[in-house]
Amino acid sequence: MKINRRKRIKLRVRKKIAGTAQRPRLTVYRSNKNIHCQLIDDISGHTLAHASSVEEGIPTDLPKGETAKKVGMVIAERAKSANIEEVVFDRSGYRYHGRVKALADGAREGGLKF
Repeated sequence: MKINRRKRIKLRVRKKIAGTAQRPRLTVYRSNKNIHCQLIDDISGHTLAHASSVEEGIPTDLPKGETAKKVGMVIAERAKSANIEEVVFDRSGYRYHGRVKALADGAREGGLKF
């Protein structure tokens, strides 16, 4: 039930937003332990960059909120190296609160514009 509800919310949001090569979609996936994000060009269907909390450069001993902020900074760095400055934020049906908000704040601190 809960998974189906989130899928419906996610599809409803995805009808309204789409990413391009100049302004890709920054999508977030949050599990109980980790957080992942991708920059997606929906026109060509390619992932331009990705970052997650399971990578080697991200410390594992931090609280989940701080880890999410680090992941946001990492995706911002990778976006800058791919000459991307603006993105469309897709929170994938999650509330803009907690780790999702921390990831967005980290990406903004890294220089991405939403």
